[in-house]
Amino acid sequence: MKIRESGFLLLSLLLVLSGCASTGGNPTDPWEGVNRKVFVFNDKLDTYALKPVAQGYQAVTPLPARTNISNFFGNVEDVWIGVNNLLQGKPKDGASDFGRFAVNSTIGILGFFDIASEIGLEKHDEDFGQTLGRWGVGDGPYMVLPLFGSSTVRDTGGMIVDRLTYNPNSLIKRIPVRNGLTATKVVNLRAQLLGAERALDEAALDKYVFMRNFHLQRRRSLIYDGRPPREDDFSAAPLVEPQGPGMLSQRGLFDLVLVDASSPMPVDGE
Repeated sequence: MKIRESGFLLLSLLLVLSGCASTGGNPTDPWEGVNRKVFVFNDKLDTYALKPVAQGYQAVTPLPARTNISNFFGNVEDVWIGVNNLLQGKPKDGASDFGRFAVNSTIGILGFFDIASEIGLEKHDEDFGQTLGRWGVGDGPYMVLPLFGSSTVRDTGGMIVDRLTYNPNSLIKRIPVRNGLTATKVVNLRAQLLGAERALDEAALDKYVFMRNFHLQRRRSLIYDGRPPREDDFSAAPLVEPQGPGMLSQRGLFDLVLVDASSPMPVDGE
């Protein structure tokens, strides 16, 4: 499973690189022509496949159950988040992440209840792409990956390391169970974002440009833990985040998984 997912990411990277002749005017997005086509593909796939499934899931699954499911998957991620915090030279945050996992896996009943947050152990959002950025590796060109959405060359490489190094689903030998968990995670995550689309549609004249600028600025903010150094180039659009629940991964479910933990709106926009 790890090799298959990583191979798909490598193939996506090669597909975008193969379209490098389609250069755009933005130096951060030299492959804009190809990226826009992938963006449209992802958007259509979401509109006609993933979004209807997420709406059905939301309709039949009570909010407390959806929250418990989100907590479970978030708890599993805390281990690798902790490793990346250690690699970034933040031992206090790393210890907090491991503490979260210990508390929620026991008192929180396998992570279905987020007891750790209630006792003051903060939820973080770290990955190997951020670790590379923390150590000075540049973004590289912006790219839109099939299915995964917005990324950069650096973050795509980081995503491959994430999948090869830490993928708890790969420990599950029964394929139907493993696939079921993966599908549940994707659909649950997409359901959380059903309310975020309204803000995106209202804010963006060109959704592609909005998502590109938003993604690059948000990744920069994450790398510097919300305190990025001042930039000389102010050409990018202002960072106005779609509103929605919880801290979610920076990797786009068709460019919609872009919601910050500080968002005040309830889950699913309810």
